[in-house]
Amino acid sequence: MMKNAKKLLTLLLALAVVLSLTACGSSSGNGGDTTPPADGADADTSADSDLAYIQGKGTLVVGITDFDPMDYHPAEGSSEWIGFDADMAKAFAEDLGVKVEFLELANWDAKAMELDTKAIDVVWNGMTIGEEVLATMSVSEPYCRNGQVVVVPADKAGQYQTVESLSGLNFAAENGSEGSKQLEALNISYTATQNQASALMEVASGASDACVIDLLMAGAMIGEGTSYPNLTYTLQLNDEEYGVGFRMGSDLVDAFNAFWKSAYEAGTVMEVATTYGVQESIIEK
Repeated sequence: MMKNAKKLLTLLLALAVVLSLTACGSSSGNGGDTTPPADGADADTSADSDLAYIQGKGTLVVGITDFDPMDYHPAEGSSEWIGFDADMAKAFAEDLGVKVEFLELANWDAKAMELDTKAIDVVWNGMTIGEEVLATMSVSEPYCRNGQVVVVPADKAGQYQTVESLSGLNFAAENGSEGSKQLEALNISYTATQNQASALMEVASGASDACVIDLLMAGAMIGEGTSYPNLTYTLQLNDEEYGVGFRMGSDLVDAFNAFWKSAYEAGTVMEVATTYGVQESIIEK
């Protein structure tokens, strides 16, 4: 009986070893999957690398608003996006070996959330580098100088040359923009608009007395020979720098900075800047 029991125990142990080896070799477990990663993906880094994620899906989604001369349509009804930022975004995507896709943000104030949820991959829209931006996303090195200016009808410009003279005016400003923040700092109320172009239209139509927009946009959109020849700007409320926004900790920041330095040295940055009349604002690299 004792011999039979020992034989049975030996057989059971052998069976357990076989079953254990079979389980370890199974391809259905997470640790045993030897399927190669999808084209363009890195099995070890794709979960943490934004660069691998972008190249794996083959598309760079750029969050923008309608903002001449940075991002805008060449003609009414066109779905194409052009402008200094748009053209450079196309060049960056090409450098990464992917296609570019532009997504117009309905709410500029929600740009960080759009990044975090991966609805977009970058914010590239003449974005001012400020405390709120730096707290919610990683940002490239600054590439352009800017400021917030007060826009009024040209025939009333003489009345509004000081900050004190702005009191009582009915302002418009893009919701969540640096222009709106400047007005809030001055305790001046305003009508929030979807974008800066809409704020300009408010003043042109007479619905608002004034608006605050980016200096670069003012240079392109108001004054003689522009879309709004009867508008002008008076005060510049601050000095700013533009940067491109990425998900917090994204390795795309380094990829962008390297691309920009190379494009600047090759003359591409200044060539595109000259096309859109922003060459005087570009920061030397």
